[in-house]
Amino acid sequence: MSGKNLNLTLKVWRQKGTKDQGSFVEYQAKNVSEHASFLEMLDAVNEEIVAKGEEPIAFDHDCREGICGTCGFVIDGEAHGKLKATTVCQLHMRNYNDGDTLTIEPFRANSFPVIKDLMVDRSAFDRIIASGGYISQNTGNPQDANAILIPKADADEAMNSATCIGCGACVAACKNASAALFTSAKISHMALLPQGAVEKDERALRMVAAMDAEGFGACTTTGACEAACPKDIQLTNISRMNRQYLGAVLTQRPKHKDGGAG
Repeated sequence: MSGKNLNLTLKVWRQKGTKDQGSFVEYQAKNVSEHASFLEMLDAVNEEIVAKGEEPIAFDHDCREGICGTCGFVIDGEAHGKLKATTVCQLHMRNYNDGDTLTIEPFRANSFPVIKDLMVDRSAFDRIIASGGYISQNTGNPQDANAILIPKADADEAMNSATCIGCGACVAACKNASAALFTSAKISHMALLPQGAVEKDERALRMVAAMDAEGFGACTTTGACEAACPKDIQLTNISRMNRQYLGAVLTQRPKHKDGGAG
């Protein structure tokens, strides 16, 4: 496939470990095909770095199809780069110009400590999910598809929320490093369906508590998270989470010191 090649200057954040001091290091990316993805460009740069006997740039990746949520870093101040609703693995070099200088750094948040270079520890998301991102229901034998009728509007909204891939771009884009968009999407996609609605109050309480315990900032609904999300998760999920959480707090029965309900 024919196309133009690009020569770029990369300013990449290099950091050996969580407790080490990091800094930007400049690299040249030469003769990069406009058809290459951003990660393929980094692969080519890493090959040259390794050939010199140096440590390659560390970055997360897996499926490279915009599905798994593994990849993610900041390009010129924008999580996943400048294209809307696109993961960095699906960002192609044709969106850049010959001679550009690109600044590449990891997601910045206290709850996402840097592991190495562009890799961050996003296990805080896993702990939020573990706190309540599931349903406690025996599945038994498979049911007929029409056994539980669900309004199409609810099913569509649940599926839209379920598309969250947990990449962390919302946290990186938020001035407060809030995880409200991620947490609310995980709360919403189950609460909107009959199977998950049974535990919606308890789920909201547990997951919001886990989010706060992980040190994420407060949500001020500026919308930066929605703008950076590669799956277009909507702010309406945060409103739903807030309503569910407040309702759950107001309906909880206080317990006596001996553990019994008041």
